Amino acid sequence: MEQKHSLGFIILVTFVATLGGLLFGYDTAVISGTTSALKSFFIDPFFVDPNAKELVVKDPAAAMLLIHEYRMTIAFCAVIVGLLLAYFLYKMYSQVKATIFTGILFIVGGIVIYSQFFATTPVLDLSMANSIRGFVISSALVGCIVGGAIGGTVSTSIGRKYGLLLAAVLFAISAAGSGYPDKMNYFGTEVITSLIIYRIIGGIGVGLASMLSPMYIAEMAPAKYRGMLVSLNQFAIILGMNLVYFVNYFIAKQGDAAWLNELGWRYMFLSELVPAGLFLIMLFFVPETPRFLVLKDKNNKALSVLDKLVGKEEASQELQNIKNSLVQKDAPWLTYGIWIIIVGILLSFFQQAVGINVVLYYAPEIFRNMGAATDISLLQTIIVGIVNLAFTCVAIVTVDKFGRKPLMIIGALGMAFSMILLGCTFYFKSVGLGSLILMLLYTASFAMSWGPVTWVLLAEIFPNSIRSAMSIAVAFQWISNLIVSWTFPMMNDSLSLIERFHNGFAYWIYGIMGILAAIFIWRCVPETKGKTLEDMSKLWKK
Repeated sequence: MEQKHSLGFIILVTFVATLGGLLFGYDTAVISGTTSALKSFFIDPFFVDPNAKELVVKDPAAAMLLIHEYRMTIAFCAVIVGLLLAYFLYKMYSQVKATIFTGILFIVGGIVIYSQFFATTPVLDLSMANSIRGFVISSALVGCIVGGAIGGTVSTSIGRKYGLLLAAVLFAISAAGSGYPDKMNYFGTEVITSLIIYRIIGGIGVGLASMLSPMYIAEMAPAKYRGMLVSLNQFAIILGMNLVYFVNYFIAKQGDAAWLNELGWRYMFLSELVPAGLFLIMLFFVPETPRFLVLKDKNNKALSVLDKLVGKEEASQELQNIKNSLVQKDAPWLTYGIWIIIVGILLSFFQQAVGINVVLYYAPEIFRNMGAATDISLLQTIIVGIVNLAFTCVAIVTVDKFGRKPLMIIGALGMAFSMILLGCTFYFKSVGLGSLILMLLYTASFAMSWGPVTWVLLAEIFPNSIRSAMSIAVAFQWISNLIVSWTFPMMNDSLSLIERFHNGFAYWIYGIMGILAAIFIWRCVPETKGKTLEDMSKLWKK
């Protein structure tokens, strides 16, 4: 009876925490159904003929205001990211070193921002329009960077549970504001800027959930089930993506293209209010994690939670293990050396650099490039989502059996093979069923490896005393995601690259990254299968 009770309790708290993952997937993928509508609603009205190769601006004054707000938004986001990186430097180094590095960071960053965005006279041409569109689609990722970066502070100040509650509130605000950025424009900006702001707010929620959901599950799960249970968070992320693919598809079927461009995209954003409300309500029925409670010297409450998790016989010993690992409760991030930080950052970087979110965000557009109509492209996107979900299940049942490293290496090589050949199908103008199969093979390779297992590793590798250092890895994951998602339309819609590589260039880049990711896992990442969270400190001390 004790075991059944504990198992039921573990399932309950895991289910609630994975709703954060579901909203993570829902919020990031909802944009996939709106990309063409957002272009039609926000970008095309600035031009006389938006489909012409040589774009002619209707209202130069309005175009200049749009570019000015776009540049200011970019500069503001860059400053925020710079401040977050400065915060990380102060967490890792002495004040003198951190100040020097921060000064260099802002000088170099200022030069880059000025040269790229302010040194030239702004012109709303095809390149600028693609850049603005790419930023609108990927703007939530700026918030994800912020949410991921502050996740460590949030987790150690208000806790894992209340951090997830904050994320749920942000999801709801973003859903309403993104659906009606004109009616809820309280910022005095262009409507497109209002949309960007609300997407950034949702992104902060995603960033928090991306760190706190796997952290919450990892801290509640027994070691022998932890890989499987944390992988369920990735399953929930993919489930959220699949759910929104279906929602977008059925919303799109309610009217024609004109209706979708005028009204349908709003319903796609607003639909997120349903899972956000469910997540918010259910969080009131789960406890805080025992590790956070011990961190705040609430040992009796921690023991009560451990009784439900592992049973009364083992609860006292588990509590003592947690106390021993938290002798230094807020250790400097470099306590175990800089290598653990580098490993965390590179795990996050490669998860995004292989191009997965290009597939997830731009799948309908990729399929339209293959010649599919809008409704068929959305249906093919659903097929990608189903494959993603199915092979995530493969990772869930194998991650604790075969280990983390084998899955990651096999998955990286599978993605590299698929992306390189996919680029070749575009380059040789032989796009067809083979291209779709390669897209599905790529998705399956990611889903059984780098999708769920990266989060398992990030939730495991950081010892308890520097658990908040996970935030720097999560922040870099979203920085990498932003760069990849923002640059894809620049590469994919560039006339010079299209003429030379026929839309194949970007996929070759992602294929090369897959090869580098496999080498990184093989040479640099330790196997964590079967180790407790308290064992991590011993592993990194070696």
